[in-house]
Amino acid sequence: MQKKTTDILIIGAGLTGLTLAYYLKQLNISVTLVEARHRIGGRIYTKQNNNQAPVELGATWFVNEHSALIKLLKTLHLDIFEQYYGTTAIYEPSKANPPQLINLPHSNQANYRIKNGTQSIINALCNELEAHQIITDCAIASIERRDGYILAKSESYEFECKHIVSTLPPYLFDKTIPIEPQLPQELKELLQNTHTWMHDSIKVGFTFAVPFWKGERTSGTIYSNVSVLQEFYDHSNADENLYALVGFMNKDVYSHTKEERQELALKQLEQYYGNEVRNFLSYEELVWQDERYTTASRDGFIMPQQNNGHPLFQNSYLDEALFIAGTETSTYASGKMEGAVRSAQQVFRQIKSLL
Repeated sequence: MQKKTTDILIIGAGLTGLTLAYYLKQLNISVTLVEARHRIGGRIYTKQNNNQAPVELGATWFVNEHSALIKLLKTLHLDIFEQYYGTTAIYEPSKANPPQLINLPHSNQANYRIKNGTQSIINALCNELEAHQIITDCAIASIERRDGYILAKSESYEFECKHIVSTLPPYLFDKTIPIEPQLPQELKELLQNTHTWMHDSIKVGFTFAVPFWKGERTSGTIYSNVSVLQEFYDHSNADENLYALVGFMNKDVYSHTKEERQELALKQLEQYYGNEVRNFLSYEELVWQDERYTTASRDGFIMPQQNNGHPLFQNSYLDEALFIAGTETSTYASGKMEGAVRSAQQVFRQIKSLL
């Protein structure tokens, strides 16, 4: 068991955790991030294949109003580009009606993506930190408040800290990390009844050599009420020389194999585009329900956005030693990348005031 001392321990090296560590650089304190996965990024995951368009299997889009995220991207010298939707969409309203090409209503609000993939912001933040500050494959198993410090234990480490910040989804935090002394009952009930973004999503994508969906009388924007692919979008890269279609699959096919999900998706796309879809370069998917460090099994249904941004998440606990952060805790744009960045800003201000 290795013993480490750090001023701030951040649990989770996703966007909130990495952004908070980046902000804390301006203070003369030691910061350590621990990540249970082998990879960093949390619910941001871009699948990169050589000579193929990046496929976003996690957080992807943002809008002009997401000012904190956009400012951070500018600071990190990361470029953005507008999501292409086109003027039409393929719409499948019901099994009784064949897919039809409809006109998309004009919108003054554009959606944007990060050039070279959303993972770029994760990599850029990581590069701003020292290598020794991030420990992967390190799942915190317990937290205990002691006289003068707070102790966090994993299988291989004991961390003695002044402050701990959890950036885990609140439900997962409550289910996987016992805390002594126990948190207030009101907070525990809140943690157990807070919706986790992406927890049951299935994101999939196909890369192609040719963007056949950009031809006449067709579209790369797909909406279906009845087929396995519910929302699908053009996902070509910023330079428009690498091509992909990416979107969300019906969560009801969770129990299928990857091969079965791929075939169901291809059969649906064949209805719209013909046999050309069989010439795909790669098929990628991420079933977020299988991500044990994003979600935990639950009893009952929690409404989307339920308790996101709740006032109790804005407080500190265990005599100002424990903070609960993450996109679900943000009072603005919870569940979005903007919410993750704003949560990091909120906790940074709290810690700075204490120091």
